[in-house]
Amino acid sequence: MKLSIVIPCFNEKNTLEQCVNKVIGIQDQLLLLEIIIVDDCSSDDSLAIAKELARRFTQITVLAHDANRGKGAALQTGFQHATGQIVAVQDADLEYDPADLKRMIAPILNDDADVVFGTRFSTSGAHRVLYFWHSVGNKFLTLLSNMFSDLNLTDMECCYKVFRREIIQAINIRESRFGVEPELVAKVAQMRVRIFEMGISYSGRTYEEGKKIGFKDGLRALYCIFRYNAPKAPVPIQFLIYLFIGGISAAVNLGLFLLFQFWGIRIDLSIPFAYVLAASLNYLLCIAFLFRHKAKWNSTGELVIYTIVVCLVGLLDFGVTKFLLSMGTSAWLAKSVGCLIGLMFNFAGRRFFVFPEAPAGPWRSQFPLK
Repeated sequence: MKLSIVIPCFNEKNTLEQCVNKVIGIQDQLLLLEIIIVDDCSSDDSLAIAKELARRFTQITVLAHDANRGKGAALQTGFQHATGQIVAVQDADLEYDPADLKRMIAPILNDDADVVFGTRFSTSGAHRVLYFWHSVGNKFLTLLSNMFSDLNLTDMECCYKVFRREIIQAINIRESRFGVEPELVAKVAQMRVRIFEMGISYSGRTYEEGKKIGFKDGLRALYCIFRYNAPKAPVPIQFLIYLFIGGISAAVNLGLFLLFQFWGIRIDLSIPFAYVLAASLNYLLCIAFLFRHKAKWNSTGELVIYTIVVCLVGLLDFGVTKFLLSMGTSAWLAKSVGCLIGLMFNFAGRRFFVFPEAPAGPWRSQFPLK
């Protein structure tokens, strides 16, 4: 069995050689290693050290970026060149113990898992005590990621991730920095493969020792959780997102209706005009934030379905508003009720008929180990 270990490296001259020696140490007669070091345009001696290591060990391949592109880009480069049946990630620092990788590949070798994530928060191994607020932020991001991906991970941000090669090479990584962690979790969840989690030891670094992740990366992680999970998030989460989108559209619908009334446009015209303009805005917001991966008209049928949904909800909005006005209800209240009912049916129509998506979450194996 060959294990490909991708090591992204940026200015790690102090730890790279020791890290690689530890990785080499896990090879045995049953496990062959392919070590791919991707130097991300280091400004220190990291690349020279990597090349010297490659001369000493035939298992090592060194790739280099001509400009600093970030951890995500380095991982993508390494994954593309991996040839082992299993692919793992190893940071070039000394925060993680490569011996844990031998345990992490076991569920894949036993054909129980397709992907195994490490966790620093559910382990009996050694764990260095560091920043409290980092751990709080990490747990918050993990909780949010779980809500959107429908997984029950305990450490979404953990570096140690092990994949069947076919799975990781099927993922197009778009994040260049540390946003790659929530992106990978989201995209693996959407593939509906078997995911395991395993406790690992952890010896974290302080900022003085070279730790690079910061507050901006945390904000980017929030964005990535939303961006990569929203199209296939569980229905309750998608509905919460749609409440924001639909709320904006409903407010525009109501505002335009009252404006048309102020201008003296009769009811039979002001209701549909306001609805059509608000529905157009709703569509643009939906494909920008919520259903973007399905927002492509590749058949006449999709356009017909969308038109039918819009027309049916428009008729419902028109009927409810006009009925309430005939009962003596004020214009703003009648239209508000119409907008609220329309919002509910709009979401159902778009989610289940216009932009149907299979949910994310673990399911079954589609990638037998070869």
